[in-house]
Amino acid sequence: MNAVAQVLAGLVGLMLIIVGILESFFYRNPRFRGIFLIEPKDAAAVRLWVVNVGWYNMLSGVGVLVALVLVNAGNVDAGRAIVWFVCACHLVLGVTLVISEPRLWKSTIAESGVPLATMVALLF
Repeated sequence: MNAVAQVLAGLVGLMLIIVGILESFFYRNPRFRGIFLIEPKDAAAVRLWVVNVGWYNMLSGVGVLVALVLVNAGNVDAGRAIVWFVCACHLVLGVTLVISEPRLWKSTIAESGVPLATMVALLF
């Protein structure tokens, strides 16, 4: 796995962890209303889903970082497969996001762009 793919994968992992923390612990914060589009009156109703998605993202991010450890420990195929899977998932999830809520097109670029770049870098 080349250095560019590893750096991009590391960025994917860190982004997922950071977004997961925001989703799980700060989704009620008015500063992040533009990211999550959650109105204060709806916070209790969406808690179950937003916290669950946040933990999913954090664990996916940790998975990518573990994959990088595997790659650098000599288990390149295993690490590469994990990175490919997580990136492919977030590429599809980003597209799903913009289809379901076009106002979140900037989030789609973040969620899909870096994973797509990582997948391209994995081809070399």
